[in-house]
Amino acid sequence: MTADDSYGRLDDDNYPAYTMGRAAEMLGTTQGFLRAIGEARLITPLRSPGGHRRYSRYQLRIAARARELVDQGTPIEAACRIVILEDQLEEARRINAEHRRTAESPESPNPPGTA
Repeated sequence: MTADDSYGRLDDDNYPAYTMGRAAEMLGTTQGFLRAIGEARLITPLRSPGGHRRYSRYQLRIAARARELVDQGTPIEAACRIVILEDQLEEARRINAEHRRTAESPESPNPPGTA
């Protein structure tokens, strides 16, 4: 691996760059909280060659949202389910918007209203 390869990963939201301790510190929570949301299958951290949990920036954003809900009194299992559903909704909206753009583009073989 070259230095350029390593620096390129800094922009990758899915690169597991953060240890459990650092992730907990960044989120202002405990390592136990991260283990709990892992057990609830909200996020699945990757493992280092030594077996240590490693988190990506994307996973930290998901964990931060779950923490907000838990801090507001939502049980952790419910918070995890809410975050999963919010994430799925966001993805569905992104896909729908992409389909709309494709259907409305001049290159589209069948513009809206024609068949």
